[in-house]
Amino acid sequence: MQDQLLSLLIVLTVGAASLGAANVHGICTPEDLEGLTGFKAGIHFDTSGRLEKWVGLKCCEWEGISCSNATGRVAEIRLPGFISASDFVYQSEMKGWLSPSITLLSSLEVIDLGGLMSLAGMIPPSIGFCLPKLRKLYLYGNQISGMLPESIGKLWQLEELLLYENKLSGSLPPSLGNLSNLNSMILYSNQLSGTVPDSFTNLTGLVHLDLHNNSFIGAIPEKIGQLHNMKELDLSSNFLGGRIPLSITNLTAISVLYLDTNSLEGEIPSPSRLDQMPSLSFLRLQNNQLTGEISPNFAHLISLRRVSLAHNQLKGEIPSSLGALSALTELYLDDNQLSGIIPESMGQLSQLLVLSISNNMIQGPLPQEMSSLFNLQIINLSFNEFNFSSIPQWLLRLPSLSRIYMAGCGIQGEIPESLKIMPSPIQELDLSVNHLTGNLSSWLGTLTQLYLLNLSRNALVSDVPESIAQLNALGVLDLHSNKLTGNIGQVFKMEHRFPQGPLTYIDLSDNRFTEGIEQIGIGAQCGVQFLNLSCNFFPGRLPTTVGICTSLQSLDLSNNNLGLNLPDALENLSSLEVLKLQRNQLTGSIPEGFLKLSKLRELNLSDNLLVGQIPAGKPLTDFPESSFSGNRGLCGKPLNPCKL
Repeated sequence: MQDQLLSLLIVLTVGAASLGAANVHGICTPEDLEGLTGFKAGIHFDTSGRLEKWVGLKCCEWEGISCSNATGRVAEIRLPGFISASDFVYQSEMKGWLSPSITLLSSLEVIDLGGLMSLAGMIPPSIGFCLPKLRKLYLYGNQISGMLPESIGKLWQLEELLLYENKLSGSLPPSLGNLSNLNSMILYSNQLSGTVPDSFTNLTGLVHLDLHNNSFIGAIPEKIGQLHNMKELDLSSNFLGGRIPLSITNLTAISVLYLDTNSLEGEIPSPSRLDQMPSLSFLRLQNNQLTGEISPNFAHLISLRRVSLAHNQLKGEIPSSLGALSALTELYLDDNQLSGIIPESMGQLSQLLVLSISNNMIQGPLPQEMSSLFNLQIINLSFNEFNFSSIPQWLLRLPSLSRIYMAGCGIQGEIPESLKIMPSPIQELDLSVNHLTGNLSSWLGTLTQLYLLNLSRNALVSDVPESIAQLNALGVLDLHSNKLTGNIGQVFKMEHRFPQGPLTYIDLSDNRFTEGIEQIGIGAQCGVQFLNLSCNFFPGRLPTTVGICTSLQSLDLSNNNLGLNLPDALENLSSLEVLKLQRNQLTGSIPEGFLKLSKLRELNLSDNLLVGQIPAGKPLTDFPESSFSGNRGLCGKPLNPCKL
């Protein structure tokens, strides 16, 4: 008996030695070689050139392949799309199919084929039966489709499952709840549907779960609070409904919680003790249907840095206890039904960078204590019930404030000149829908850091000052619905720091301008994408230089006094999606070049003096009669046929 045991021991020793020798020489086992060559055969394009080096029998020496020293078997395939060199990172691409032969590599512990961009196919249905040692599965950033196989729940050793940014569809198999060693499951940006399996609450080792940007429905699992190791949970941008489970406050390790952009209802669960969710730093619940009030217990979330409860149906007052959130840097409460006043304790938020509470029913005055918010950079108070007679002067003296949104706040009088001496140069200013009067003063030209200026829907008069040409950082200019007059030419003469100029959005509609339209395309601002000059008194011809503005996506010159022919240069606006020229005095025919405007989705040439046949073909034939009506001389589809 002892001789038999000794013989068996010798056989095993020799076998192990032979495997080790095979590994030393880099020679594959036949099974592994077949699996790797099958994988290679499925790929017909590889920009990295790694697979073309896979020749011979020594697969353990192939680039991207690692073998076990103990067994000689292939343990890792690492062929990620991003290849790091000493001084750069290279994005490679593989086109082809994920071959099922990869499951022949039965000792695999790591599969990293992430970020290859064009790798298609399905996850092999037998993966769970064939790869029992797999710890990491990275297939993210590809074109992988189909369903997650049920057998994936048999990968008992799996620690990381990264399948995001693919085309996976169908429901998640409940068997995923069996993966007790799993710490990261990242499946965002696929086409997954169905409910989030209740079995997920068994994954007590899970640290990071990200399912955002899919099509999940149903409720969040009621026992989700059992995941005590969870640090990051993202279920945003799905179709989840029902209430947020009360157990969620038991996620004691959670630091990032994103449940926004769903259809969640009911009240927001709040911790009852300081030891519940003590590490929660980032909370997003916006774009849901949440109701009730913000609980004073919200202040128990002592680590909160960024919180958004915007776009819900929350009522009541902002609790004064929020002033205890000493780490808070960003607070978004926009578009709710909040009322009352801003609590004085808000002035205690010394780290606050952003305060955005627009579209509520909050009343004034602003508490003087907010003058202590020395780090505040952005404030949005628009469309509440403040009814300020003027902007508080202490607000304009805050040392870091550079973006002010106070639309619909009842502000009266002239534009405050103290804006030009703010400690931090103003970058964005929205005072629209107020009761501003007086001129556009020349000192506006001193705001050289200004990117956005919205003074629309006020009662401003006068010309646009010449000094506005000095605003060389301006990207958005909205002065519509005032009583402005004169020349707009200086808008197109602005100095600029960038090619084509930074100005992309111009709305001067519904004023009393009469001159300057001929400057379109002549000045430095050729990068305009949105241009609205409608409802003014511009005469003459639409300038041919408009064809230089090839970035234009929307052009509205309706309700003016424009005449003569439509310029052929309009055909150069290949990015144009909206063209409105109705209610002018345009004559002549519609240029044949309009057929080149392939992106055009909205056209209105009605109520002019146009004649002749409408050019036949797309996109013109796709528009309704109303796009051409009121031109007695026009004919052809979609109007009546032309008479021979």
